[in-house]
Amino acid sequence: MPPVEAGSAEVRRWTLIAVCVTTFMLLLDITIVNVALPSIQRQLKADLTGLQWVVDAYALALAALILTAGALADRFGRRLLFTFGVVVFSTASLLCGLAWNIGALDVARGLQGIGGAALFATALALIGHEYRGADRFGAIAVWGATVGAAVASGPLVGGILTDALGWRWVFFVNVPVGAFALLIARMRMVESRDLGAVRTDLAGLVTFSTALFLIVFGLLRGNAEGWGSTLILSTLIAGAALLVAFVLVEARQERPMLDLSLFRRPAFVGVSLATFAIAAGMFALFPYLSIYLQDILGTSPLGAGLRFLPLTAFVFFVPLLTRGIAQRAQPWILASLGLLLVAIALLLMHGISTGSQWTVLLPGFVVAGIGIGLANPTLAASALRTVDPARTGMASGINNAFRLSGVAIGVAALGAVLERRVSTSLASTANVHNQPLAAAVSSAGARAVRGNPALAHSAVTAFVSGMNAILLTGSAIVFAGAIAAAVLMRVPARSPAAEAPGPVAQESRGT
Repeated sequence: MPPVEAGSAEVRRWTLIAVCVTTFMLLLDITIVNVALPSIQRQLKADLTGLQWVVDAYALALAALILTAGALADRFGRRLLFTFGVVVFSTASLLCGLAWNIGALDVARGLQGIGGAALFATALALIGHEYRGADRFGAIAVWGATVGAAVASGPLVGGILTDALGWRWVFFVNVPVGAFALLIARMRMVESRDLGAVRTDLAGLVTFSTALFLIVFGLLRGNAEGWGSTLILSTLIAGAALLVAFVLVEARQERPMLDLSLFRRPAFVGVSLATFAIAAGMFALFPYLSIYLQDILGTSPLGAGLRFLPLTAFVFFVPLLTRGIAQRAQPWILASLGLLLVAIALLLMHGISTGSQWTVLLPGFVVAGIGIGLANPTLAASALRTVDPARTGMASGINNAFRLSGVAIGVAALGAVLERRVSTSLASTANVHNQPLAAAVSSAGARAVRGNPALAHSAVTAFVSGMNAILLTGSAIVFAGAIAAAVLMRVPARSPAAEAPGPVAQESRGT
């Protein structure tokens, strides 16, 4: 291939293709894994905590490193970090597929998160650098449609792969996709960086990543260790203290990876809170919905994937159908309306019983798909309006950090609520006071008591009770996010220099 010229239409086109391909790979991996979790649990004999770490090791590494990755992208080059991310993510995906126990899989998922952080941090930054004005919104709409396509096809692809080839192939499939993205990055993308970025914020990285790990660990182990135990209390308090330390560290930095001045802008705060809320309240529910469909209702992985399609199809089509409206409407209207619809959808799903069929979830799936389709691209676009284009790596990193922190904390918190409700239900319906059994039922449904038919109905009742509890909890979280978006995003988020060219250096890269 001949060299490409910086700033050309060809560069913009290939950059968008590379970003969309890797975004598709990352999000496809998340939704595929959700469908494969029951199969992973059965083959690797994982407990609830081990199963939660399959999701949280990935999300936690992403959330903990994405701010640093954004700063590194601004300093050393967005194309360079993008290439690094592709290599690490693809290699870690191979290791996930080769995992021999749940611990090895969790570690490999953490490595995936390192590569994913580099890719997530540069995705919107690369788009924001190459596109301006209406073209930028159009590019983000394409990226949003890619997000929808990944979410829409993930459960189905995951079901097909898991049924036909086994759960390991949900990871192996990333390797050829990564190779294609790497080829585009090396041959058809150009480098860009922020000339003002001169150092790496190591203190911020250590305090933020450690704080997130301690908080998620405390939430995951709270039921097993006891919420009043010294271990859990000290872990959660230390995590909160380190978050405070992180804020203090960032306040003293000349070029912080988290620009605290942005939080003086109500619109930015609204975007951040709404992004966290939809992740913690809705996306974090997907693993538990998959367990419900497969281990309570008895569907196959493919069957579960097909049943997710009414939700995921709307996530794909709504951004495309509302693109014209989204360009004219105020962002706060679409964001708050989208989150409100998701909150209502979770209320529609609430109230399942032991005799319910999967169709009881159908109205909620449809409404949730519409809401997510409205909110996701609006929140992503709004995040880029807050900074100079030279620091889009930081803006992209902050937005995705809130999203991924929401997933990690949401999976842990909702899992804690589920396990506590399952434990309470087993105690009341079967007079069973057994925390390990409650954890097993939470991760495997009725399969956890396969050797004891007398407890089968109690186990199903307990899990259904737990599902209703986390659906209600998720609805409350997303509703709070809708209020934050409606109140705070009304204030214009655009900075005076938001559309002005920043001090960005470029260098053409060819073969």
